[in-house]
Amino acid sequence: MSKIDKVIVGGTVVTAESMFDAAVGIDNGTIVGVGSEQVLPAADQKIDADGKLILPGVVDPHVHLAGYNSIDSYETGTAAAAVGGVTSLITFAWQGWEDDDRSWNDTETLSEAVERHQDWASPVVDYSLHAVITRETDSVLEELSELAADGVSSFKMFTTDSIRLSNGFIGEVFDKLVEIGAVGMVHTEDYSVCEHRTDAIASKPSGASATEYPNSRPDYSEAMAAGAVARLAAATDAKYYGAHTTSEVAAEAIAAVQTDGSNIRAETCTHYTTLDADIYDRLGNTAIMAPPLRQPSDVDALFDYLRDGILSVVSTDHVPLPRKRKDGGPWWESAFGINSLQTSLPVFHDEAVHQRGVSYPLLVRLLCYNPAQTFGLPRKGRIEPGADADLVVFDPTESYTISASQNQSNADYSVYDGREVTGKVLKTFVRGELVADTGDIVADPGHGEFLARDIPDWSS
Repeated sequence: MSKIDKVIVGGTVVTAESMFDAAVGIDNGTIVGVGSEQVLPAADQKIDADGKLILPGVVDPHVHLAGYNSIDSYETGTAAAAVGGVTSLITFAWQGWEDDDRSWNDTETLSEAVERHQDWASPVVDYSLHAVITRETDSVLEELSELAADGVSSFKMFTTDSIRLSNGFIGEVFDKLVEIGAVGMVHTEDYSVCEHRTDAIASKPSGASATEYPNSRPDYSEAMAAGAVARLAAATDAKYYGAHTTSEVAAEAIAAVQTDGSNIRAETCTHYTTLDADIYDRLGNTAIMAPPLRQPSDVDALFDYLRDGILSVVSTDHVPLPRKRKDGGPWWESAFGINSLQTSLPVFHDEAVHQRGVSYPLLVRLLCYNPAQTFGLPRKGRIEPGADADLVVFDPTESYTISASQNQSNADYSVYDGREVTGKVLKTFVRGELVADTGDIVADPGHGEFLARDIPDWSS
C-alpha cells in the first residue's frame, strides 16, 4: 500500500457521538482512516498529539468580515479563526452598507455583493457566504435560485434597525426559499419596541450609562420577533435559522414553533453563554452588542436549551471593531459588536465543559457537526474517512489568561481580556495543512478556499 501524506497519532479523537484513542490518516487533504496506527498506511509525516484531544475544526456560521461594521480583512479575520481552531466560517455579503468610508449602493445586487467578497478574499481558512437582503424588491427574489445553485444557499435578513425588512416581505422570501430548499437566517428584535425603549431611556438623566443598554432592547422584544418570524417560516415549512438567541423567553418562543421534523432551528453565541449584563458595569460600551447580554438565569436557560436541542449551534457573531468606535460617548453612540473568533473555543470549552459538565461530543455537535450539517457542508465538522482533514489538537487541561495583545484580528480589545480559561488550541489543520501552531500563523493567506455549499438536508 502506498504511503499517505501524514498521520496524527497519540491523541483522543472526539466526534459528535463518542471519544476514543485513535490515529487519523490524511492524504491529499482528506481523512483516509481513523483507527489504530498499525492498520493505517505508512505516512510521510507523523505528528504526535501527545495525549491531547483531536477535535474536528470548528465551523462558525456567523462571522462578519470585510464589510458592514467590521474592520477585519479576510486575512486578519481568518488568521484569528485559525489560531482559535476555526477551520471553516460563513461570513456575510451585503447588498450595501454604510460606514465612515462607504455609502449604500442603491443598484447593487446580491450577486454583485457575493462577487465582491470573492474578489476580496485571501483567507487562511475555508469560508463561505450568506447573502444579506437589505431591500424589498422583486429583483432580490429573482436572484435567490441562481445564488443557491452557485453555493450561496442561505440568506440573512433583519427585523430591526435601518436595514430591517417587513414581516410581509420576509414571508415572501420564505415562500421562495421553500422552492429551492435554501435557508433563511434572521436577526430578530422588534423594531418599534427597541426604538421606543431607546428613546425613553436616553431621555433620563441616568440613561447614558451602559448598564441601561439592555433595557433599550429587552428580552421580550427579541421573543416577539423570534416567535413571529419562526411562525412565518413554519407556515410555509421553510428552513429557518434564528440568529444569536440570547434569552430564555426568546428560546421559549422558538421552541413553541418547533415540532418533530420541524425546519425551525436556532443558535446562540459564545458571549451569551459565558457573560451576563453585569459586565456592562465593568466594561461599559466595550461590551455592547445587539441583542444585549441578559441575566444569569438566561445563561443557565440557554445551556438547558442547548442540551435538549432547541438551540443546536454556538457561533461567535464575530464583529471586529476598534475601541474608538465603542467608547467615548453614551451607549447609543457605540457601534454594536464584539470580536471572539480567536477565543471562542477555549472560552466556551472552559464554561461548558470545565464548569458545567457538558460532554465533549456535545461540544463537537454544537461547534462543528451541527453548523456544518445545517448549512450544507457535508465534508466539514466531522472526523471520518472522506471528510476534509480539518483538525484541531486541543489541550483540555492547560490554563492561561486571555490577552487582547495577542489578537490576530484588527480589533484592539477583547471582552475576555484578563479572563483565565482552561483549554488551549495547540495546532490547527485545514485540509491536512498546518495553518496555526501554538498561536502563530504558519500558512500563507490564500490557503483557504471558497466553499460552495450544498442545499442542506434537514430531514435527519
